[in-house]
Amino acid sequence: MKIIDFDGLFDEKLSAYISANAGKYNEGEWEDIIPALYKKFGDTVIKSLGVTPRQYYAAMDDAELIKCLKAHLKQGVAVSGFLLDETEKRKRADLLLSMLDGNKEECVCAINLLGAEDCAIKKYLEILVSTDDSELKEKCADYIKEKADLVAADALEHYKAGRERELMLEIMSRSVVRNEEIFKALINEFRADDENLPMHAGHLAAYGDERALEFLLDKIDSDGISFLEFQELKYAIESLGGRYDKERDFSEDPVYKLIKP
Repeated sequence: MKIIDFDGLFDEKLSAYISANAGKYNEGEWEDIIPALYKKFGDTVIKSLGVTPRQYYAAMDDAELIKCLKAHLKQGVAVSGFLLDETEKRKRADLLLSMLDGNKEECVCAINLLGAEDCAIKKYLEILVSTDDSELKEKCADYIKEKADLVAADALEHYKAGRERELMLEIMSRSVVRNEEIFKALINEFRADDENLPMHAGHLAAYGDERALEFLLDKIDSDGISFLEFQELKYAIESLGGRYDKERDFSEDPVYKLIKP
């Protein structure tokens, strides 16, 4: 299998095109022209190959395509949009899942291609609790939250064990199927952790259980909360169908002073 740097070839042609058209287009126009040129390049026959970049990858079977993708990542050769498009088109999640056990480059690439596929969510959770890489944690968490119910029970167990507690709370708060243990965990954290009050109020708003209203209303009425905390609490209350109309004085609050005339 020959690894072709199609993006490198395109960059060479693009440089020549830009030089030949120097001063003809402004920066905004180039932003529209370059993607159009890249798309056209994908359907242009490369003489040395006798096929277009798109045809080159379309001729590979599924296993060859994934092998080619891995080879690009391993050798540090740019993965072209044409390779990614063809891989995504095949919808071979089973083959992409194996890349989640590879190095970071393979893992990130597979996550980007798999997105929030049901079959990948549990594996994302495994990665999240086992890696120290913040980028991987964030990528996995973003997709897990889209399908939180698939791993809500697992997230609860990780939370109980003290693994990535904040992320587990965030994931659990996005679940739709009601679970009494999850609700109690969200409430307990809200009541116990005043230093992160806005975050916990947000979790209760996301979870959507109206029983949280009494706790939110009690907290927002207490003395000593900041303007930012007040705003987050009020948003959570309103998102759950409640109201809080009592006038509060935040004229001495530093955040209030910054945003109010």
